[in-house]
Amino acid sequence: MSDTSKTSADAASETFDYSKTLLLPETPFPMRAGLPEKEPQILKAWEEMDLYGRLRRAARGRHRFVLHDGPPYANGHLHIGHALNKILKDMVTKSQQMLGFDSDYVPGWDCHGLPIEWKIEEEYRSKGKNKDEVPVVEFRQECRAFATHWLTVQREEFKRLGVVGDWANPYQTMTFHAEAQIAEEILKFAASGQLYRGSKPVMWSVVEKTALAEAEVEYHDYQSDMIWAAFPVRQVGSIGADARAVADKLALLRHSSVVIWTTTPWTIPGNRAISYSSRIAYGLYRVMAAPADNWARVGNTYLLAKSLAESVFKQAKVEGFELVADVSAEELAGITCAHPLANLGYGFEVPLLDGDHVTDDAGTGFVHTAPGHGREDFDIWMANGRILAERGIETRIPYTVDGDGRFTAEAPGFEGRQVITDKGDKGDANPAVIEALSAAGNLVARGRLKHQYPHSWRSKKPVIFRNTPQWFIAMDKPYADGTTLRQRALKAIGETQWVPESGENRIRGMIENRPDWVVSRQRAWGVPIAVFVHRDSGEILKDEAVNLRIAEAFRQEGADAWFKAGAKERFLGPQYDAADWDKVDDVLDVWFDSGSTHAFTLESPQDFPNFEGLKRKVDGGADTVMYLEGSDQHRGWFHSSLLESCGTRGRAPYDVVLTHGFVLDGEGRKMSKSLGNTVAPQDVIKQSGADILRLWVAASDYSDDLRIGKEILQTTSDAYRKLRNTIRWMLGALAHHDGSALPAAVALPELERLMLHRLADLSPQIHEAYAAYDYKKVFALLTQFMNVDLSAFYFDIRKDRLYCDPVSSPERKATLAVIEEIFRAVTTWLAPILSFTAEEAWWDRYGRDGSVHLAGFYEADAAWRDTALEEKWEKVRRVRRAVTGALEVERAAKRLGSSLEAAPVVHIAEPDLLAALEGVDLAEVAITSGIRIVAGEGPGEAFRAEDIRGVAVVPAKAGGVKCARSWKYFEPATADPDFPDITPRDAAAMREWKQRHAM
Repeated sequence: MSDTSKTSADAASETFDYSKTLLLPETPFPMRAGLPEKEPQILKAWEEMDLYGRLRRAARGRHRFVLHDGPPYANGHLHIGHALNKILKDMVTKSQQMLGFDSDYVPGWDCHGLPIEWKIEEEYRSKGKNKDEVPVVEFRQECRAFATHWLTVQREEFKRLGVVGDWANPYQTMTFHAEAQIAEEILKFAASGQLYRGSKPVMWSVVEKTALAEAEVEYHDYQSDMIWAAFPVRQVGSIGADARAVADKLALLRHSSVVIWTTTPWTIPGNRAISYSSRIAYGLYRVMAAPADNWARVGNTYLLAKSLAESVFKQAKVEGFELVADVSAEELAGITCAHPLANLGYGFEVPLLDGDHVTDDAGTGFVHTAPGHGREDFDIWMANGRILAERGIETRIPYTVDGDGRFTAEAPGFEGRQVITDKGDKGDANPAVIEALSAAGNLVARGRLKHQYPHSWRSKKPVIFRNTPQWFIAMDKPYADGTTLRQRALKAIGETQWVPESGENRIRGMIENRPDWVVSRQRAWGVPIAVFVHRDSGEILKDEAVNLRIAEAFRQEGADAWFKAGAKERFLGPQYDAADWDKVDDVLDVWFDSGSTHAFTLESPQDFPNFEGLKRKVDGGADTVMYLEGSDQHRGWFHSSLLESCGTRGRAPYDVVLTHGFVLDGEGRKMSKSLGNTVAPQDVIKQSGADILRLWVAASDYSDDLRIGKEILQTTSDAYRKLRNTIRWMLGALAHHDGSALPAAVALPELERLMLHRLADLSPQIHEAYAAYDYKKVFALLTQFMNVDLSAFYFDIRKDRLYCDPVSSPERKATLAVIEEIFRAVTTWLAPILSFTAEEAWWDRYGRDGSVHLAGFYEADAAWRDTALEEKWEKVRRVRRAVTGALEVERAAKRLGSSLEAAPVVHIAEPDLLAALEGVDLAEVAITSGIRIVAGEGPGEAFRAEDIRGVAVVPAKAGGVKCARSWKYFEPATADPDFPDITPRDAAAMREWKQRHAM
């Protein structure tokens, strides 16, 4: 070129803006997500398009996957645990739908029970109102209104999380149909003989005036009074053959006492036996030295476990003691003691019973046994009932403490004393009992102990074990087919898939060891145990006509019908004399309510028609029912549902049970308002959006406890931003896609074939991870693919082609066609996790008529797999990393700006790496203006990456001139005369651009 022509070219480049000819990404999909504002718009659109209904219609005829919702209580705003639970359920439901099932989710609520009743009582107390003065039906209506309010609030909060389900028609345990069905379920247990009224010690809340299930109890630190009390020996049985030795030992034993240790002194009036263990060595000890005013006096002899004697005497301030004789288990079996408070009217005999529960870990080796105040105490007392009766010992269990926590007349000397006050504070029972023991000369020692003690999880106040008349479902009474409820449940556990697998052992252990199910509560808001009991015989009325009247009334009026005036006569009908029958007004444990939900959802086609004809694997079908809740529900909803269904249907109500952990703060601490470390989902959504919460759930290992906090949420937001930017770039690039079909893979450039191979490799992995409910793996696979394979590699390389190649370029069209495949893949694969963002992207590309959630998961063509190509490009990428590493050093030293300024020399010593580069434009791959490849080790000063053997890079600046359009350096002699300041490739693109704009 002449100087004149150069000047003209320079002038042209200075005056012409080549940037407007580049095919840069164009999309309205914003970089800043604005999720708090965007997500409600998407929710509204889903409602307008009836997304849930369209999903059901689209899936009609497929095998069904039903996620039966575990009902939360309708009694307050959602917390972060609720958010975790519902998001996880939504990921399951959406992914199963996209895997090809008719995956349905019907949300539900627990509306009865103490949590709601307690709230109404709190309102009453604040107004100085007495609940007992309000008619029960009126009180129940207030509970119903309260539950309805919070159900409405919670429904909107759940929907805001992006959860898709039948929100217009949720199940509620308080609907009339549900209450009728719950009543019918308990009547089935009555008909089979499994329901019975008995007397057992149950955990009782004095504050809440009701029995509590194990799932309603939590353990907190509590300081208890502890005592060592002496039970004087009254009778001794056979102890040996040697006459003189027998006489001496008899004399010693008859003047000794058995010492027990307890942290509940108030249970001493309920004592009826002492338990020991035949596996423990016992001895008879004499006090040799002690302070003058000591409770344990010099000369006193006590029976103790040998391994515990020293610690007992230390606590009793005994200064010296001696072992007088060994005492065998056979000798203990023949001993009967006097009650330590015999002087107050406890004149009965106290037998010694051999018990497996007795250990010598602590205490004295003897366990004070009050069958009305402890489960193990009750079990050993009942197990020895026949033998005790033969010995003339009264086996009736007394009612020593009433519902207010006060001693009854069956605790002589203490009537009216209170164990726990109605505020949950310690009463005067313990001091009174301790004082009486001291006065009787039967107190050995006392102290205080801080330990874990059961509290009500609602009132947070301590509970007591007390003997009460309750209704039970038997675990070990045979049905007509010879099986027991326990056997049925254990069999069903083995037929269920547990995710994670450890859940099976956990619930199996609970079922193996659980006592009979206490199903009665002494409350007002719930479904009544709708049975009648004969006043004389105590038998439950079993009459189908009566049961039908009850069920029909409940369907028309709700369970309130049971509490209305004249209910007894109405339901018994004219064939029974109402005076002969008692109507049971106890309500069912709310766990029985929730355990029965399968009966009025999955088996109620009139209310939930999509479940009609549901045929599960246990019935020979292919439909699946999943239960999904926190790990605490092994003793809660999973447990009660299993027992209810096995008792009435002989099998579990579920095929798969998935459990998740609890949410802790960022430091792994339990969240509490007092610590100020709670994270409210509403706050996260308001600040960052629900998709951030959803991504946090997916990225976490839900099988363990999860952590959340400011730093964790920031990390999640950073991960989200990278994924969003990758999606945004694809949308921008695809704005220039003319819709050309994907060419056959063999006709594609290698890099495009490599990306199709990655899709073919990922596709089954993503599907399998979703099928296994492994969302953390899905997240890991997609973030690796989108951040490393796409953004940092494929898109980085192909930007030049997409922006600068001619529109007609077959290679450019092929790249866009591959990007279209990638876009469909990642948006469908991300949809169950980033439900809002995937939908926003889908609508941006394909319009708002459809939904990404109506699409199935993208399935790549298995023929795209090319392992040899992957192995080759793994080597190419290694070389590329070495080149980019060398250029980074040059940039840091300010010797280089853009990588396009470079034309390095790459020395390759490894033959396999050299072979892999054959036919590869390494300059294009490394985004440089040129590269020279040389076989060999390279000079010593060359750059070498520590983890890449056989590659040495010598940086060098590119020669020639910088293209005014693509910024690549090229030799000016190769330029098109019409476009002297740009590369020939760019010149071809300019010609097409001018032709299009000339039209």
